[in-house]
Amino acid sequence: MDIKDIAIEEYDYPLPEGRIAKHPLADRDASKLLVLKEGRLQASQFKHIGEYLPPRALLVFNETKVIRARLQFQKETGSRIEIFCLEPDDDYQVAFGSASPVRWKCLVGNSKRWREGKLQMTLEGGIVLEAERKERNDQYSEIEFSWTPSTLPFATVLEAAGEIPLPPYLHRDAEPEDRDRYQTVFAKYDGSVAAPTAGLHFTKPLLASLRQQGFDLDEVTLHVGAGTFRPVATPTIGEHVMHSETIIVRKTFLENLRQHLQGDIIPVGTTSTRTLESLYWIGMMLLEQGMELRDIHVDQWTPYQPHPQLPAQEAIQKIIDYLNRHELTRLEASTALMIAPGYHYRIITGLITNFHQPKSTLLLLVSALIGEKWKEAYRFALENDFRFLSYGDSCLFLPQSLV
Repeated sequence: MDIKDIAIEEYDYPLPEGRIAKHPLADRDASKLLVLKEGRLQASQFKHIGEYLPPRALLVFNETKVIRARLQFQKETGSRIEIFCLEPDDDYQVAFGSASPVRWKCLVGNSKRWREGKLQMTLEGGIVLEAERKERNDQYSEIEFSWTPSTLPFATVLEAAGEIPLPPYLHRDAEPEDRDRYQTVFAKYDGSVAAPTAGLHFTKPLLASLRQQGFDLDEVTLHVGAGTFRPVATPTIGEHVMHSETIIVRKTFLENLRQHLQGDIIPVGTTSTRTLESLYWIGMMLLEQGMELRDIHVDQWTPYQPHPQLPAQEAIQKIIDYLNRHELTRLEASTALMIAPGYHYRIITGLITNFHQPKSTLLLLVSALIGEKWKEAYRFALENDFRFLSYGDSCLFLPQSLV
């Protein structure tokens, strides 16, 4: 069957509202851990994950940091207008370090009540933030933000003005605990509107313990977009348009990854998974299109088109050669990669992840790794009081083969 003909109804399951974790546990690593290893399911606790990981595995973390992307303005008429920052017109780090003004692609709530003019809010310290809509289309509005004092970086203004953008299925406003708990302990680079939630279970002592046990820990960056929460609303996945996200990978990481390709590579979360697998296809693109390729983007259907055989080591080496040729220390690209049943994983050998929404592309990704076993795993979790979604419990999936 053509992968585009997969019916999303096959990836539905009953998820009672009461099983969705609305708040985090007191201790990050106290969450439950569902382990699939050697074809068997068992329950454990996340703090014991090192006991189940393959020896000397490379764990890959996403260092993205959740920004306070949700801005609440109030017009003089009393109408509330929400602006949800998606991504900047410029490079992320440039945008966050910029003085006034900056432009962002945004979603606008209660848009009908904001036809023209500027919105304004006054923040602590006398900062005044203004928003003006410059352009709009069916997907987003382009908003220009300006502020005084104009020399402040936008990151400082957003930190003062914005709210943590909790997932819509939590059905609650952000609270003080979310500022810390909806952020991984290793978050470094501003840019995401959603946390890479598999990483929320890790503590600094647990990370240190894993290193002591002989595991290698390394990092990539994928800035998570709002599209990650968008369920597949079409009958088949071929009609679904995947969201595009920015990935940033250091050359030193690529060199480390190349050394581990004969062993086990375990991404922490679906975002790290998409980054790693996108790297393979970027290497393929460089093989097919040449080393002068610019504006590198992995399309959602790239893996499902005819390509020559290319070992993973050669794909990663292609990227390293590309960076060396252009005297770059890191790769910046974008990916809309869709991983669904029928996809053949080229880089990863297992996965640490949370439980995902029914009919989601993330559930398709899990099924591509462990096949129909996902149904048994999710049924086991529901029957054994596991907590679901972003603040919920976790899984370690180690498939017996990736053929």
